[in-house]
Amino acid sequence: MVGEIIWGLIGLVVGLIIGFVISRILTQKYLKKNPPINEKMIEVMMSSMGRKPSKKQVNQVMQQMNRYM
Repeated sequence: MVGEIIWGLIGLVVGLIIGFVISRILTQKYLKKNPPINEKMIEVMMSSMGRKPSKKQVNQVMQQMNRYM
């Protein structure tokens, strides 16, 4: 009786750990394939604020965004 409960808890903990690791890997793979922001979005955002961004400015913003991801 007690052994079954312990094995059940061990199975639950192992399942949670495996599920967490798999979901983390899949999420990271998805974000690499489909980044949440791209250069075109940055250009549109800067243009909406009344500036015409240069390619250098867009690249700097992209580097900052990638640094924190």
